[in-house]
Formats: sequence, C-alpha cells, structure tokens
Amino acid sequence: DVLPSPEGPVPSVSITEIRQYLRAQGIPFHDGYSCLHIPSLFTDIREGQPPPPASSVPYTLFIDKTTGSFLCTATLAEGTWQDFQANVELRHRGVPPASSEEPEEDTRQAREDARCIWERAVPLWDLLDEDETNKTKAMFGISLVTDATLKRFGVRYLRTAKSLVFPWFSPRDATLKGLKLMRVEKKGDAISYVEETIPRFDSYRNLFGLPLVSRRDTELVLTGWELDALALNQATGVASLALPRGATCLPPALLPYLEQFKRITLWLGEDLRSWEAAKLFARKLSLKRCSLVRPGDLQPRPLEALNQGLNLTKILRAALPASHKSIVSFRQLREEVFGELVNTEQVAGVKWARFPELNKLLKGHRRGELTIFTGPTGSGKTTFISEYALDLCMQGVCTLWGSFEINNVRLAKIMLTQFAAQRLEDQLELYDEWADRFEDLPLYFMTFHGQQNIKTVIDTMQHAVYMYDITHVVVDNLQFMMGHEHLSVDR
Repeated sequence: DVLPSPEGPVPSVSITEIRQYLRAQGIPFHDGYSCLHIPSLFTDIREGQPPPPASSVPYTLFIDKTTGSFLCTATLAEGTWQDFQANVELRHRGVPPASSEEPEEDTRQAREDARCIWERAVPLWDLLDEDETNKTKAMFGISLVTDATLKRFGVRYLRTAKSLVFPWFSPRDATLKGLKLMRVEKKGDAISYVEETIPRFDSYRNLFGLPLVSRRDTELVLTGWELDALALNQATGVASLALPRGATCLPPALLPYLEQFKRITLWLGEDLRSWEAAKLFARKLSLKRCSLVRPGDLQPRPLEALNQGLNLTKILRAALPASHKSIVSFRQLREEVFGELVNTEQVAGVKWARFPELNKLLKGHRRGELTIFTGPTGSGKTTFISEYALDLCMQGVCTLWGSFEINNVRLAKIMLTQFAAQRLEDQLELYDEWADRFEDLPLYFMTFHGQQNIKTVIDTMQHAVYMYDITHVVVDNLQFMMGHEHLSVDR
C-alpha cells in the first residue's frame, strides 16, 4: 500500500471544521467516541414521498473524527471527507447520491472462491464421527469449546486442508463476504498456527462475531484471535469480537461498528506486544471507555485461561482502566512494574531472527527509540537496513519506509529478493508466489523522493500511524530528505 503522494497530500481536516460544516448544512449529529454519527445520505427516500421526521431517522453514517473519512453501516457506502462534501452538494441539487460501488473483479472472484470453500467445509460440530470431532478439537486446543458455541459462531472444518474455517458475514445483510482459514503446524514440540484470509487482508474488513452482537449490547471484549473470542463468549456471555489482524493493527474502517459500546475491554494476547498494542488501540477507541487485561501468568490469553479452568469473568472485572490521570502514585504503577520484571525478555523488544549479534547490542526493536546508522556512500546502509526492517516486518511489526534516496520500486525489489532469499530474475515463474506472500506483510512506503518539507513528511507519518498502527519508521536517508543546503543548520 502506498500512502498519498506528496503532490497531493491528504487534505487534513480538523474535528472543529467537520462540526462547523455539519452545522452550516443543517445536518444533525451525535458526538460519539471516535466518530460523529449522522443520518445517512445514502438510504433510499422514494420519489414523491415526504422525508421522514428527523427524530425517527437512524444515525447510521459515521464520520471519523481524526481523518474525516465516512462509512454508512446501512449501505456500506464509504469515502473521504471530500467525497462526503461532494455527496452533500449533490443532495442539495436533488441528485441522488451514488450507491456503494460494485466490488472489483478480483474481490468478486475472491468472494466466489470463499463461497466454494465455505460450501465444501463441514460444520465442526457435525463431523462424521465423534472421534474425528474430538481429535480435530484437540488439535486446535479447543476441546473445552462446546458445540453450541461453535454453532453460534458458524465455525466449520475443511478436511482437505485440515483447517478451521471462520466466516466473515456482512453486518448489513448477513451475506458471506470472506473467510479465514487456520491450520496447525508442528515443529518439534512447538505448535504454530498458520492463517490465510480470502479475500486478501487489505479488503478484509472483518470483525469475527459481529453478526451476533445485538443493538442492546453495551459491553464488548476485543480479542486478537478468533479462538479467543469463542472461549470468551462461552465463558462470560459478553459480546466478543476478534480483530482481523490480531494485535498488529486496528483499521479505522472498523471503528463505526464499535461506537455502540460504552465499555470495551481489550484482551489481545499473552505477551507484552499485545499489551503495547492494546494501549495504542485504546487511544483510537477513546481512553475513557477502555480497559486492558494485562498479560501475566494468571491472565493468559482467553482460550488458555478457559483450558486452565480460570475464571474469565473475574479476569475481565480486574482489567485496568486505560486512562491514566496526569499524576499517579507508585501504587497505581505497581502491577505494571511487576509485569515488566516478570517479562524481562519481552521488555527488551522484538528480537531480530536474522541478526543474533545485533540482539546483543540493541536487545531488540523497542518503540519510542531512535537508532541512527552511519557509514560512507556505498557501504551497504540501505541493503542492511532493508533486511533489518524486513526481519521485524515478518514478525508482525508494522513498518513505514521513507526512501528519499532510491525509488520504491528498486527498494521493493531488494526487499523481495531478501524475503525470498533467492534471485527471482532466474526463476520468474516463482515471482507471483513470493509476491503474494510479500504483499501480506504489514509494510508501507511513503511516495516521497529527494528533498522534502519536514512538516509534510511528519504529517504523512502521523497519518500512517493512525491508519495502519505503524510502530517502526525508517528514514533513508536524512541527508537526502533535508537537501544538502540545510546540513549546516541543526535540524
């Protein structure tokens, strides 16, 4: 994904401007947690019929307070703040607003593929014999998850791929929009879960479990994994949803679906990265309504807690409020300090898999730290840093590249070669396979090149942090970004 190009940066809009515009246009609005709620411009009003009274119109259009982007949950129409203004102008002229566009050919094909897989998959509670059901559930560690829970969430099993199938239904009309497949891989004693989504991640706006949420629900637990959502809902009865990319990111397009909840508890996983992600997501969701479950021995991830016979309701009640006051006493920090002492390895940051020596020097990639690499021209800074960043990116660290010296195509070629660990020029038939896998990495490029205005670059970085939950930014290199004439000035 490429961020907006510098020729036409995203025109930023402030919440004050949005409110002023809505008032000037006579559009009523509610102030929500992360969005403004207004009546939809896109729901049908039949010709010749008077518009219904304002009090009875549902507020189904949500405007993101940070970016101005909108989503209508009734029709799934969406767009930028500029698109919204254009639609308001059209309405004044009596032109009916454009309905949501038809999906592109690729998306349509992916949805068709998903439907075929879904039809071939067998309901997990309905396998041929009890023995097969028990073995399958044991393989995924969900022996204690009841058939009733699996049925409620519609989980199926694809025998040919030995994968669980999690459906993604449209919140509007309950049609199947996509799937996530999950299989187990064993390496010695270690078990890892391999996931695949259809369609691809960038069009995967899924919150697993959303169709089960009723309008009356005011409490929610957000998890980082579908199996955790099953365990939580079964053990506590609280509405539980799973984020599509776990603790990696919370796409702003999902925020409108979370507006109805007065209290949201984030229980994303059992490591410190999940804890860091929960703090980041709470800022997006509005701190005052969020609580966080701190990872620890007595508070593992929800599925593990269910399997260990722990009381999940009690763990939820003990969740810490996300909003810290400006002044705190040690008593309030005590639990967090203990957590850091228990998890000294994780506190050191995300370790590099390819550079064990670097781990000894830097301990790992930690958010909030600045690392500067220096060296003469041609000494391999870019080659090394692209591999250094790729290593973290493959472990789920959302990375933003600002390559001011070499263009993005060349940089992506270097990184793809490092990712495939082979010369793809000699085996072009493998290109699509590696490119597909590379595309799934949480990796984004700024489209700047050469000398740039610092403010524009920083605005673009901030936009990326909000949109894609970026936790690692690479600037290559400072000299090119600043331009040579600024080097005498301390900037």
